[in-house]
Amino acid sequence: MSLLSCGCNSLRYYAQAAHGQGSLVFHRRALDKVIADPATPALLATRLRLAQQARAFASEQLALPGNRSYATYVSLDRPYVVWNVFATPPYSVQAVPQCFPIAGCVAYRGWFSEAAAQKDAARLRARGDDVWVGGVPAYSTLGWFDDPILSSMLRWDDDELDGTIFHELAHQLVYVKGDTTFNESFASFVQQEGLRQWRRSRGLPAADGGRQAMDDGFTRLVLDLRNRLKNVYASGADQVTMEAGKRRELAAFRVRYAQWRDSQWPGEHRYDAWVAAPINNARLLPFGLYGQWMPAFAALFARSERSWPAFYADVRQLAHKPKSERDETLRHLCNGACSGAD
Repeated sequence: MSLLSCGCNSLRYYAQAAHGQGSLVFHRRALDKVIADPATPALLATRLRLAQQARAFASEQLALPGNRSYATYVSLDRPYVVWNVFATPPYSVQAVPQCFPIAGCVAYRGWFSEAAAQKDAARLRARGDDVWVGGVPAYSTLGWFDDPILSSMLRWDDDELDGTIFHELAHQLVYVKGDTTFNESFASFVQQEGLRQWRRSRGLPAADGGRQAMDDGFTRLVLDLRNRLKNVYASGADQVTMEAGKRRELAAFRVRYAQWRDSQWPGEHRYDAWVAAPINNARLLPFGLYGQWMPAFAALFARSERSWPAFYADVRQLAHKPKSERDETLRHLCNGACSGAD
């Protein structure tokens, strides 16, 4: 995801963005120095050393940018680097777009301070929007700065940390202004395939696919809910009827979730808290952004004979097409395997 995508036409927003990015630049330290520092905890040094190796693998084997991104480390005094604010109208599943000149329009805006994000969220709620605020452990500046490894990224295990480095470097390589689903699906494919090759290079077996299968299944449930709500809002009914329909669909979703969990994932309660918490349109927005076109990119990678340079060249060709033509090509590549691609 791109910090540069978090646009807002206000001096306050741009001032906090400049200050937040400047603080990261000022506090970053070279990985070699952090790893060699006797004051660095042994576990942190071990994890950073592995991330450093993954960073080298990204350029040498995955043909990702060979710059200084993820060659430094920043210890934050907070759990997330930014907080994204998502908003929709109360009876719509379409995001209130956040637009600015560099990266086009996206579904959120990001704040370096949680308090500032909550203040922005309160403003949007006051005008009647559905709003959701989510913390973000990592982001990409699309190569404008040498992005560091952040302490917030260490909440993940090694696979997720290393894969995120691949993901964010992919954004630096190809980025289509205003097409979040294309950008995130491309970077997520590079993350998934890059991590598979990274594990194999270290003599490790393929990662357990069970967690991913559950994540994919839950995403399908949420996308189904979003489609059902979309139909409610498109009905042309009055506000009272739409509100009743909205509440009915949210209640039915919780029932379907419990049935799905108990029948397919007995004993697994990873998503229980998410489902039990208040749900609104804005909270559904991130789902589907990261994986919709991944099967298409997998097909394109196979067609490129699994050559990263050839694959990236094909992706760049797609990136230069008009969105309608690009989406049609991706649908064709999917051959029915892409969720939400109709």
